[in-house]
Amino acid sequence: MSSSSSSSGPRAGGPRRRRTFTPEQRLEHVAGYEQALTEGQGGAYLRRHGLHSSLLSEWRRLRDAGVLEGKNPGERIGRPSREQAEIARLRKELAETQRKLATTQTALDIMGKARALLEQISESGGHRAAARQALMGSYAQLRTAGVTTRAAAALTGVPRATATRHAATPAGDASTAAGAPEAGRARRCPANTLTAAERAQVLAVLNSAEFADQPPLQVYATLLERGVYLCSVATMYRILRANQLVVERRRLARHPARAIPELVATGPGQVYSWDITKLAGPDRGVYYDAYVMIDIYSRYIVGAHVHARESGPLAKEMMQQIFGIHGTPQVVHADRGTSMTSKTVATLLTDLGVTRSHSRPHVSNDNPYSEALFKTMKYLPVFPERFGSLTDARGFMDDFVHAYNHEHHHTGIGLHTPADVHYAHATTVAKARSSTLARARAAHPERFASQTDPKILALPADAWINKPPEEEQEDQQPAA
Repeated sequence: MSSSSSSSGPRAGGPRRRRTFTPEQRLEHVAGYEQALTEGQGGAYLRRHGLHSSLLSEWRRLRDAGVLEGKNPGERIGRPSREQAEIARLRKELAETQRKLATTQTALDIMGKARALLEQISESGGHRAAARQALMGSYAQLRTAGVTTRAAAALTGVPRATATRHAATPAGDASTAAGAPEAGRARRCPANTLTAAERAQVLAVLNSAEFADQPPLQVYATLLERGVYLCSVATMYRILRANQLVVERRRLARHPARAIPELVATGPGQVYSWDITKLAGPDRGVYYDAYVMIDIYSRYIVGAHVHARESGPLAKEMMQQIFGIHGTPQVVHADRGTSMTSKTVATLLTDLGVTRSHSRPHVSNDNPYSEALFKTMKYLPVFPERFGSLTDARGFMDDFVHAYNHEHHHTGIGLHTPADVHYAHATTVAKARSSTLARARAAHPERFASQTDPKILALPADAWINKPPEEEQEDQQPAA
């Protein structure tokens, strides 16, 4: 059975042997390809010679490593050695450095000429348009020299978008001539702008009884199915917006603005803050809940309970125990967790006359003291990755509370311990510290720049949650 095939096809004449290239041919192709790249004809060179860019990249690497030099036809080239690869890398870096240096030198020359031209225009009282045209010319020269658009824009102060528009402007356009006053330039109307009649037609269709309740996207799709095209969806919106007809019509839920909780405590026992954090149990998915309440003024942990679950009755039990030992506060602040907003807790606080305060939804900064306490606890080196049992978790929490209250010197309360502030021992401790510093200053006065104690040792007069600006604090009263 005979077959006739076209003599002009890629497989004409049957299969061919795989092409091979001598080292000289590879060097010639690399040089020719690089020359073509400078002329913007790299792709044409590859197609003309039946080559791939990956092949040329490999040959360039071998050339830079010096592997192709001095090789005879048919001689095995092999991979470049470590020294040759290092030489190739250094050659590449040198070539890149030289290129950047040449580009920088050219840019300096261009900007020097541009500065001289601008000074000449300024001295001759030239118009602003002439200076702008000079900068545009400098921008074009920089781009021709190989400077990137971002660098050219930074050097000349011409925005890249402006330069792009200027390059696309026809040379004969009188409105953009160098000497034309900028205020007198008439803005060109885009070629795709709808006429006034077409815009009126679009507006009439959108406001018709059929489409009055439909958004532009639905109108656009419906008209296309009928074989009608008026304009794009974006143009429909622009026409409606120009006629002040774009208004939100959907029945969206409007959530009331949440009031920012602003609480202040000027002494212990006024404002308590509490929260619940998870403690990892012995197995994956097993967690214990640590209920912790803190006095925001003294930073004293007034209570900490660990349970196997989170519930309102357990929170109520903790509060009753704390209030029985440390007294009933004026305000209890918490986030909006299920236990914090439970009816059980709300009823207890209402019966005791305690003001309830809650964080705004999704705003963790509204409960900063509890959040900071949990971070301090969980960033301790001794904090375990998991607790072996509920008893272990309770034992750790008891040790932590004791150390935090009686041993930890808190930076927020003048490096006092929370217990000293909570039980009014801070004044005595402060006097002892001041006496120690006075003796040290008397012994070595050259080591002290002032005669006052460091500010970090000063106990703040109050503690705030969301402290308002100074001008708004005139009528602010302590939490009651």
